[in-house]
Amino acid sequence: MRAATCAWERKPVSKQNDFSIAKAAPGAATRMLAARVLAQVFTRGRSLKAELAWALPKLADTRDRALLEALCFAVLRRRSTYDAALQAWMQKPLSARDADLRTLLMVGFAQLDVLELPAHAALSATVDAARALGRERQAGLVNAILRRAQREGFPEQPARDAFPAWLAEAVERDWPQQAEAIFSASLQPAPLWLRANRQLGGRDKALAALAEAGIAAEASPLSADALRLAVASPVNQLPGFAEGALSVQDLSAQCAADALAPPAGARVLDACAAPGGKSAHLLERDPSLRLLALDIDARRLARAKDTYARTGVGEHVQTQVADASDTAAWWDGTLFDAILLDAPCSATGVIRRQPDVMFHRRAEDVEALVGVQARLLEACWAM
Repeated sequence: MRAATCAWERKPVSKQNDFSIAKAAPGAATRMLAARVLAQVFTRGRSLKAELAWALPKLADTRDRALLEALCFAVLRRRSTYDAALQAWMQKPLSARDADLRTLLMVGFAQLDVLELPAHAALSATVDAARALGRERQAGLVNAILRRAQREGFPEQPARDAFPAWLAEAVERDWPQQAEAIFSASLQPAPLWLRANRQLGGRDKALAALAEAGIAAEASPLSADALRLAVASPVNQLPGFAEGALSVQDLSAQCAADALAPPAGARVLDACAAPGGKSAHLLERDPSLRLLALDIDARRLARAKDTYARTGVGEHVQTQVADASDTAAWWDGTLFDAILLDAPCSATGVIRRQPDVMFHRRAEDVEALVGVQARLLEACWAM
């Protein structure tokens, strides 16, 4: 049941835009792409993940790709601060037609404020990006605003101000003692957690391979397969990732296998399986499980199949596109020994990984999702 939260599809970029990226001065293309991605997120409600999937392949250098991601995440986390700065420093407010210019200025702010890049390089590349965006007439304005940011810096604002009012009020109502800690933690970069595949050597072998590759990692006492990297690394640089020995999965998600703990050979249902990490984990621990992976979204389930294939558990899992709550359409009436229900949710608990959630989610979305969750739970309880 993921259709309600499925990312929007983005139309292919025009050849003209591709040409402008290719012709941009060194460093400018990254800033220009960051501004375009953020403009899509802010003005059209696009998913950051989907926009980055479009933008990242346009940069050949992995360092530029990492910078693009870092810029986007920094701006999303500091948007309220940067909005306040622009309101104070701009003599004339930017119009809706200036979305890319507004986000480019924020990209410039993030370089000085969060990433602490050398000011001369940040200013030069951002001004070049303004020209590449067709904003030649505003290049001087971009330079002046960024120089002011360099001189004056940004006033600190309460972490709560980054959140929409409805969400901030809900957090304060439900967790009055922890609210400030929740706001602050949600705006921090998330650590990179890995899951070691027991069928391909397990955690000790994975730790040794990472150490040999010069990647610092530590085992977690909270889950037997979990590893935490000291510094995030691209997955294509992780030894054994392509072969399925390692997968990226948060610690909390890995704890689902510990909580379910099905007996050997059990008949198991993963009712909302995509993208497949939790069911792959269960099968890595016990290939004898008879596991059925359902998802309502065929495209997402196809990606789950890729996960199963990469981790070597594909032959042990049956997949089916189906709405888990519509049992008459797919269930054969045979009871399951264990059911994993990772129901659709608001994603407000993973804002540090998906900061765009703060700007996309509405209070009414939560109410609708509660109904979906209740329907799924009622159906699964009977099975």
